[in-house]
Amino acid sequence: MKFLVIQPKFEKNIVQLESELRNNPSVDVLIFPEGYLNENVEQACILAKNYNKILIGGHRRLNDSPKDRAIIINRSGDIVLDRIKYSQTTFKSVEGLMIGHILCDELVKQGVKNEDISAIDLIVHPIGVGMFSEEQFDEWINEAKKIAVTYKSMIIGTSHADGSFRGSDVSIPIAYCFDENGDAIFVSKNDVRTRMLDIQTKTVSFPQLINQ
Repeated sequence: MKFLVIQPKFEKNIVQLESELRNNPSVDVLIFPEGYLNENVEQACILAKNYNKILIGGHRRLNDSPKDRAIIINRSGDIVLDRIKYSQTTFKSVEGLMIGHILCDELVKQGVKNEDISAIDLIVHPIGVGMFSEEQFDEWINEAKKIAVTYKSMIIGTSHADGSFRGSDVSIPIAYCFDENGDAIFVSKNDVRTRMLDIQTKTVSFPQLINQ
């Protein structure tokens, strides 16, 4: 399967998502950051169905607390996972892949929070904003690598291209992928290019950018 890992800028709508879908017809799955969909879930379901793609990332219910939620939408436009942040990690089988989903600082606050951890193929890690320091970048990358090794699972993370944590002057966009052995397939710092990842061959390519 081919995965598209995007680092869009914050927006009220999901124009960048639709552009990526339109411009990358060969991909199967598109991964986007925590909260990116905002409350445009219905529109995202329509796009998933129209473009025949699986969408994995995060959305928000702005009147809830916490407002952030993990989401997986299948090719039919059906929501197969919708989990509130800081709750138990959920795993779903999607087209033969057992996929887990952790949101942003769940990586360091609770990790994979589920006792049933057998046969995980992939953990997706949507991140809200960039890292606020080089030390945080290193900490999160190292923690992601540990999770890959512990659960013998590929892990893929991506943040928005812009935004900062609580108004910090520093924002380092981050994206990464480790394989089930903890080997880096790619680690991106301050490089918001869209990446196409073939999870079988573990190769990465760079399609034409439309979000910059």
